[in-house]
Amino acid sequence: MPDAIELLKTRRSVKPREMTGPGPSPAELETILTVGARVPDHGKLAPWRFIVFEGDARARAGDVIAQVFARKNPGATAADIEIEKKRLTDAPLVIGVVSFTKPHPKVPPWEQELSAGASAMNIVTAATALGYGACWLTGWFVFDRDVLDGFGLKSDEKLAGLIHIGKPTRPSEDRPRPALSDIVTRF
Repeated sequence: MPDAIELLKTRRSVKPREMTGPGPSPAELETILTVGARVPDHGKLAPWRFIVFEGDARARAGDVIAQVFARKNPGATAADIEIEKKRLTDAPLVIGVVSFTKPHPKVPPWEQELSAGASAMNIVTAATALGYGACWLTGWFVFDRDVLDGFGLKSDEKLAGLIHIGKPTRPSEDRPRPALSDIVTRF
């Protein structure tokens, strides 16, 4: 297992189209989800939950996305619809991080949403530490209520994102990172 600081300094997103199987074992998936639930959570509200898409579930989710896309884009070509249908099929595992808020006198909704974001990042980091490539993505369908309903989300739930996880097929290139002098000030 890599050194934690080195892992954090070198972590990169891996494009789902550059992933292959096998995906995480059941024990590794449990570890990933356990780490995803170990995040700052003021008030112990657990304002997030996870949806696991693996095997045929990825294609069934793609069918939901494609059907909504076709209905909302009547002029879409068959090729366009096919692209939407395959949104979750490149990586062997996709984890949806569902975010919701609970009324609380000391924990505003924004803080609860940040907790869901922290959960998503922990999932990415845990998958990376286990030797997998991971990528946190959204897309039009993550914000579409009809797709969310098709995925079984409640009316007050949103998707913070979809974490695609698989074995990288090639090394991932780093992207430019901001210089600390551009983003750090002192008070």
